[in-house]
Amino acid sequence: MNGLDEALTGYLTLRRGFGFKLTSQEARLRSFTRFLAERNATVVTAKLAVEWAGGGCGSPTWASRLSTVRSFCRHLANLDARTEIPPQKVFPPQRRPTPYIFSEAEVLDLVATARAWPTQYPFQSHSLHCAFGLLAATGMRSGEVFNLQRNDVDLREGLLQVRQSKFGKSRIVPIDGTTAEALERYATRRDNRVVTCSSPFFIVGDRGAALRHDSVHRVFMGWAYQTGLRTKKKRGGPRLHDLRHTFAVRTLTEWYRAGEDIDRLLPVLSTYLGHTHTRDTYWYLTATPELLGHAAAKLDQHWEARL
Repeated sequence: MNGLDEALTGYLTLRRGFGFKLTSQEARLRSFTRFLAERNATVVTAKLAVEWAGGGCGSPTWASRLSTVRSFCRHLANLDARTEIPPQKVFPPQRRPTPYIFSEAEVLDLVATARAWPTQYPFQSHSLHCAFGLLAATGMRSGEVFNLQRNDVDLREGLLQVRQSKFGKSRIVPIDGTTAEALERYATRRDNRVVTCSSPFFIVGDRGAALRHDSVHRVFMGWAYQTGLRTKKKRGGPRLHDLRHTFAVRTLTEWYRAGEDIDRLLPVLSTYLGHTHTRDTYWYLTATPELLGHAAAKLDQHWEARL
């Protein structure tokens, strides 16, 4: 292990001590240190950082790759004064993709399709059906659903405990009665099978392991192409993560329609979704014309009250 590798290990240990998982960032930075080793570089220069960030990948990720390296370089600069921190705004900023907001009919069709999807293992269709339903009903992140443990689920009280999710945060996610009933039916089927009855995971693969993200993603993409929401001729389209966006947008829309105090309730939604800042939740206001209309009307009322 060379000096840069040792420094990277120390950097990752330090950041993870503050609760950051850094899974994708570690993969990037390991790639960066290998890049430096191939060039016999023992000191990071801005030129090398920009060269790595802009190579071997599509342009939409260049800015985020350089941002990852910049954070590491700031750490390195405390260890080696020769370290150059690459400048900002070398590449165009990565644009946040516009979310696709599913209709209620589309969500129901997705969940029903997952239940009937042909799979290699007989029980997997039940797990897929449960996973898609829970993603749509709670707005949880996919990893939170796949990693949910049996002990994290209290169906009597209607509570799910999400442990050590993004940014190392944990939270309690309440669910309604219909969701709890659907999870109870799934759990009964799961526990009637010898292979899955002792699994520590709530939603399981056929052999008791956690449900794999690639399995769920493959079914979602198959459904999206099957329904025409995605096409091979057109780039982009709905993503699995858009179920989370849809949940947030629907919640905000229902609150606006009911005349609720959004400023008071928004922190509640932020906590429910596991956001670190309410500004992350405010971004959902741009997702639909109806929400923008409600936000504009609220702004008009605010200024009228001040006149």
